[in-house]
Amino acid sequence: MMEIKRYMLMAPTLLAASLGSLAGDGVKVEHLGVNNTLVRVEGDGRYLMMPVQESVDDAKVNLLVDGKLERTFYVRLAKSKIDYSVPLDLEPYKGHNVVLEINANNEYSPLGEVKEQASWNSFTLADSFDTTNSEKFRPAFHHTPLYGWMNDPNGMFYKDGVWHLYYQWNPYGSKWQNMTWGHSSSTDLVNWKHEPTAIEPDGIGTIFSGSCAIDTENSTGFGKDAVVALYTSAAASQMQSLAHSENNGESFIKYPGNPVFTLETEARDPNMYWNPDTKKWTIVLAHALEKEILFLSSPDLKEWTVESAFGKGEGAQDGVWECPDLFPLEINGKKKWVLLVNLNPGGPFGGSATQYFIGDFDGKTFTADTDASGKIPTKWMDFGKDHYATVTWSDAPDGRRTAIGWMSNWQYAADVPTQQYRSANTLPRELSLFTAPDGEIYLASVPSPEVKNLRAKTIMNGRTLNVGKKASSVSLPSANDGLCEVAFDIESKKNANVNITLSNSKNEKVVITYNSTDNTIAFDRREAGISNFSVDFPAVTVSPTFSINGKTSVHLFIDRSSVEMFAKDGKYVMTNLVFPNEPYSSISFSSEGSAKISNLEMYSLKANN
Repeated sequence: MMEIKRYMLMAPTLLAASLGSLAGDGVKVEHLGVNNTLVRVEGDGRYLMMPVQESVDDAKVNLLVDGKLERTFYVRLAKSKIDYSVPLDLEPYKGHNVVLEINANNEYSPLGEVKEQASWNSFTLADSFDTTNSEKFRPAFHHTPLYGWMNDPNGMFYKDGVWHLYYQWNPYGSKWQNMTWGHSSSTDLVNWKHEPTAIEPDGIGTIFSGSCAIDTENSTGFGKDAVVALYTSAAASQMQSLAHSENNGESFIKYPGNPVFTLETEARDPNMYWNPDTKKWTIVLAHALEKEILFLSSPDLKEWTVESAFGKGEGAQDGVWECPDLFPLEINGKKKWVLLVNLNPGGPFGGSATQYFIGDFDGKTFTADTDASGKIPTKWMDFGKDHYATVTWSDAPDGRRTAIGWMSNWQYAADVPTQQYRSANTLPRELSLFTAPDGEIYLASVPSPEVKNLRAKTIMNGRTLNVGKKASSVSLPSANDGLCEVAFDIESKKNANVNITLSNSKNEKVVITYNSTDNTIAFDRREAGISNFSVDFPAVTVSPTFSINGKTSVHLFIDRSSVEMFAKDGKYVMTNLVFPNEPYSSISFSSEGSAKISNLEMYSLKANN
């Protein structure tokens, strides 16, 4: 384990105070022109802290160890101001000569101005750095990286009582770059332990999304029950690579024969499982720009055979297809297969989203179910704006199919009002199938049972409210910045709309509207709080409820910067970010006619971050 206690991107003044040393001590800067600079590490310290300004372009950094190129990464090195600093771990190079050879775009700046840029006097050495949360909007009970940018969850597996979550991570800034597998682990899916970096970029590319599984048959030759990983190596082209772990996923050894699979066209995000019937691995791979999924087989994850393809011209086609997953679920004693396909852009309300197909799979070919008209319908896993790259854990216990997603949207993920970190994961969710009133089979999602462990105190249990045009309000708990869970049933009388409003003293509000005529539920965040960072952020999202007779249910999880809304039985889900200037303090209910709110439950929740 790294000796870092918790990471944090610190404001420059706080950083200098915490280091107890003058900026630049033990660091020598040599300018070789307007675009090229050497930064020599001449002192002692575990970390070289590198100053970042998010609004500038990336600088290319070549890490030289004893004069040899160790690796290359990119940092938005500060020019006019310092937003925060990020660490370069020097421990692996202790006792060696370390130099950063930096290439930055200063083409139209005189050398004198370049030498005065904010970064050059702000490289510092430190033995540790604090990671105490400094962000108002950092989620309290959702998984986040300790610092830096995060997008797709990937490589997830369960082994020996531990849930392993890997994710696309930039260790050198809070915008997308330097894709690396970050790693967290949990024994309960709600409390996460931050682990050392799992897989770092190499000579054939950065590390894009992939999957992990336990090789119970030793098919790969890495050892029985070894953890094997498939991932996309991304440089000028995208190729598929293999690695394995001998310490339960803490670190990985890359296969020397990488890449193990290549195509002439862009393909990424391999997801695999061992098929006991064929004695081979089944691999699903996103043929991204072709907007289809490839199905492949392999006896050892080294030699691959393309078996079939699915999806060209089907489903949502407005964006690239990526991050697939394939798994069976039972309904009425019958096995059906679910194919998750993440899409960007082209979601139902703009930007990124997760679509899915239900059908049959014979080990080689996926055949999607059709609707009454004979067409393959487009189905969405979540009807919010902020649910993407959803995949499931392999080898989960008790036959569970547990999923987690990236809680953001590519339309504005890099612009949300945070800097210490960017992006969180959704709550973990249990997946199942149900038959809707239209006769079709759909995917249901409910919070994993472990989420109940977040409850701190029961505020309300079983209350009933008769509501009309005059709103009936209930106070939300104030503990832990208003973190809470709220659940209730709705019965609309005479087909009247029912409004549920979350609000605070600044008149910021989320308005949820159940339309019992259309059997839909809408989430309006246009006045929810801060939204001026993106024209795409203010939005109303709408989901079918798959209900009848004017009845439905709502199950809300309110964090510092998100609201996840489920039907109690999981038949609809909606995930949306919100950035209120102060926590929502009340929930109110009203109806254009009359309605009944029953079984109203409310719990304050624990803060884990």
